[in-house]
Amino acid sequence: MQLPPSATLADAPALLLQLQQSLAGGSRPVLVDASALQNFDTSLLALLMQARRLAQAAGRNFSVQGAPPKLSQLAQLYGVEELLSLSAPAPAAA
Repeated sequence: MQLPPSATLADAPALLLQLQQSLAGGSRPVLVDASALQNFDTSLLALLMQARRLAQAAGRNFSVQGAPPKLSQLAQLYGVEELLSLSAPAPAAA
């Protein structure tokens, strides 16, 4: 699932629905692409943790790729960076 550029408390209900739909059915690992994120708050961490719980309940792996540095810092501050399996964006080719 690709996260949109904005993921704030105001966006949370729609994002939760999208996350739930992306988790419905299937057995593949759940990969959340955070590379487009520009504007987000702590509610995004809560949404990602909920998505992780849902994925685990379905027996699926969960990870977040392309996390901007600010998201990694926020997750680290709250102690959930490892739980979310955050990975930074790949460096641009020279």
